[in-house]
Amino acid sequence: MSGRRLARGLCLAATLLLAACDEMVVQPKQQVYEPLVGPAQIPAGIVEFEAHAAKVPPLTLELLERGRERYHVFCAPCHAELGDGNGMIVQRGFPAPPSFHSDAQRALTPQRLYEVIGNGFGAMYSFADRIAPADRWAIAAYVRALERSQNAPPSDLAAGRDSAEGAP
Repeated sequence: MSGRRLARGLCLAATLLLAACDEMVVQPKQQVYEPLVGPAQIPAGIVEFEAHAAKVPPLTLELLERGRERYHVFCAPCHAELGDGNGMIVQRGFPAPPSFHSDAQRALTPQRLYEVIGNGFGAMYSFADRIAPADRWAIAAYVRALERSQNAPPSDLAAGRDSAEGAP
């Protein structure tokens, strides 16, 4: 008889517990099948009404140093330290970006480099939400300096050597 009593007691306890949960229907919960509607995404390249294009900042040592730092964080994994397009990501099998030292890349304006960083191009995705506009300009300036370091004309080299020889 004690087994029947135990079973009856458990059934009674379960009934009382379930009776206390009669308001579960009105509890707040996520409606899984309800469509989620949020704000529309603004397409890349769209500017606000009467917004002006950002101007190229003056070239300073601080700008180049900031550009070097940001380039190493965001660009070097694909474009490599030298800008030759053979970064670590490329060595792992991803498509190689163009070398910054090609004639076509050196012909790009700083404004175009700024736009590509912000909007992406080809296999490169947009960095607009990761890199602030001031840092995009700094990276564009550093890319120009990087291109210049690997493709300096002989006249610049000779001028630098002459001034270095004349220094005490």
